[in-house]
Amino acid sequence: MGATALPVAAPADAHARAFGKRMLHRGMQGHDVTVLQRYLSRVGVATTADGEFGNVTWHHVRRWERRSDRHVDGRVSRPDARALKRQVRHEDSSRPASTGGTMVPPASTARATLTSDGHAIAPSSAPPEVQAVIDAANQIVGKPYRYGGGHGSWNDSGYDCSGSVSYALHGAGLVRRPMTSGEYESFGSAGRGTWITTYANGGHVFMVVAGLRFDTGWDNSGHGPRWSDEMRPSDGYVVPCPFQF
Repeated sequence: MGATALPVAAPADAHARAFGKRMLHRGMQGHDVTVLQRYLSRVGVATTADGEFGNVTWHHVRRWERRSDRHVDGRVSRPDARALKRQVRHEDSSRPASTGGTMVPPASTARATLTSDGHAIAPSSAPPEVQAVIDAANQIVGKPYRYGGGHGSWNDSGYDCSGSVSYALHGAGLVRRPMTSGEYESFGSAGRGTWITTYANGGHVFMVVAGLRFDTGWDNSGHGPRWSDEMRPSDGYVVPCPFQF
């Protein structure tokens, strides 16, 4: 769980309007860099929104440039920013609204298999990132629950909810550091992902990967990280979607 972070508004505010007013490149930081990172995630290039234009963001910008048939230099010019905004508007207009209540995996996504020993097997059609998340999560299945576990070290004796989710996502290179449940509230833009969706509030975070839920105890059961094919109501959770594979 960890300390609660204040939710950060989706890029539809003054920070979003500032995006594109200056050239963005490696070594810069600021709110417009955060907007860039969130926009990249919303168009399918999963990027941690930390406001720092480091090497990872640089590589992701180049990946977006190649996909978008733009000049590949890892720099975001004003024309690049306008093109990215247009893509985000298109994604937002075509994405179905989130419905709340009981979670149902998208019909177009193949479902992972839950084995008798509590591990998950990724469907063969899953993207490499999804398979890597499942493989990483399997490594800590059966570890005990420990408050704060997984935040001081990736390899820990026990894990809490956010430590578990962070460990699994880190296995695919989707997060660079352990994050708290509060931080996951603002990790991406609203809506469910095709393969991976995180559900977060100030006290708990879990995720659904290829139709299976992965988290720790949330109902005083005290169990550690595990997979489950039992869905739970998502009322009261923020559903940011940083991953569009």
